Amino acid sequence: MTSKDTLFSTKLTINCKGRLVDFSTPRIMGILNITPDSFYDGGSYTCEKDIVGKTASMLSEGADLIDVGACSSRPGAAEVPVEVEKERLTMALKAIRQSFPEALLSVDTFRAEIAEFTAGEFGISVINDISAGILDKRMLSAAGKLKIPYIMMHMQGTPQSMQKKPEYRDVTKELVAFFAGRIALAKAAGIDDIILDPGFGFGKTAEHNFVLLRELDLFSMLGHPIMVGVSRKSMIYKTLQTIPEEALNGTTVLHTLALNNGARLLRVHDVKEACEAVRLFTIYRNAAV
Repeated sequence: MTSKDTLFSTKLTINCKGRLVDFSTPRIMGILNITPDSFYDGGSYTCEKDIVGKTASMLSEGADLIDVGACSSRPGAAEVPVEVEKERLTMALKAIRQSFPEALLSVDTFRAEIAEFTAGEFGISVINDISAGILDKRMLSAAGKLKIPYIMMHMQGTPQSMQKKPEYRDVTKELVAFFAGRIALAKAAGIDDIILDPGFGFGKTAEHNFVLLRELDLFSMLGHPIMVGVSRKSMIYKTLQTIPEEALNGTTVLHTLALNNGARLLRVHDVKEACEAVRLFTIYRNAAV
């Protein structure tokens, strides 16, 4: 625990249906996109064999959670009908549960109906909502009734509009105020365990993203673990004038900066490399004088 965490009393555990996840050591969430159009790995995991194989690989490499998403949220992505999202998730979660019944699973969705369905049918452990309950007004009450941890992300606009000239006067200050309001609503709805995601690349320019990364520790005043999702994103590959497939080194650099600035959960495509970053950072942080 850092001095900042002590000062602001950050909650460092979440209860996943009786299993406590402790963030005193940062944790890793592996990304499993079962979509045809995600920006990096779209179309790679659309059949049961590939889904189970990728899940097995991420768990063996050290992932604490697997985040399954059936709707791409990349800039400009087309909206996916709820029936299609449900169909994709049913196929994937059924296969994962059969092979890994004890795995902690998160579902990346902004729809209360999907959260309720996947929790009831497949026992998901976490809801990961890119809209913090804004795109579906029923989401907070649904999450409160389900009594599972809730990741709330900030997004300016929607995936279809978010990168059309996003503007802020003070991006960090505005996001802290946003989360303060959403946390109050979430707690009123009965949500006990909350994780905050600043939403890198969701309605932010590259400059906004780097400011948020530099000032990440300021979110600790809100008292909840911070998740960072920068894996292979455009703030890396466009800055370096490369492509997502060549952005692993840059991802690890930003992961290290995020950890140093208070991130407690990394949402990643490359689990092995992220686990190595966490291990080295933890040794560095705890080294005796």
